[in-house]
Amino acid sequence: MMERRAFISGLTFGLLAAPLAAEAQAGKVLRIGYLTHEVAENPTRAVFRQRFRELGYVEGQNVALEIRAAEGRLERFPAFAAEFARLKVDIILAAGDPAIAAARKATTSIPIVMLGASDPVAAGFVASLARPGGNITGLTSQSSELAGKTLQLLKEAVPNLSRVAILWDPVPGARQTLREMEVAATALELQVQAVEVRSPGELEGAFAVATRNKAGAAVSCRGRG
Repeated sequence: MMERRAFISGLTFGLLAAPLAAEAQAGKVLRIGYLTHEVAENPTRAVFRQRFRELGYVEGQNVALEIRAAEGRLERFPAFAAEFARLKVDIILAAGDPAIAAARKATTSIPIVMLGASDPVAAGFVASLARPGGNITGLTSQSSELAGKTLQLLKEAVPNLSRVAILWDPVPGARQTLREMEVAATALELQVQAVEVRSPGELEGAFAVATRNKAGAAVSCRGRG
């Protein structure tokens, strides 16, 4: 899971950095605000810092990265987002639904790049996936349409499938995605079992549970990147 987070973070920062290249080359120091529920420094941060360097961005020279980490205390996001609005950062990167919601409430003018939104349309962050509108864009880990499509494709690939294990990490936003997958499973006449997986070390045990319950397949469900 950490590898996927790192990949998505690198991709997001690649998408984020490209439109700002002209300003950076013109000599402006870009200030980027980053809202995260995790600790300020972890392997994911190292990935996007490396990607920044590859794109020619050097902290302290042409880019300033302002990280505000809630460290599990989600009630801190509104204050952090309001601080970014006062600082007039050039762009806000918000990881997860609570951070995105706080950033959206704090500003309608500063561009917001969302990372790992569970369902941005249902949450009201964007008008649609094709045409987000407003000042928000970015990546979603799942949407109600995608949740159903995942199980539909699985059913088409394995016509005799009757039981599916849903491996999910109960982070903010994931519960909504899990509910959407359960609704889709009912329509497809699939029995599902939700199995919590909070870290890579729990995967072996999760698959053992799925096997004991005679699941014919397993899918992942996450609420944020």
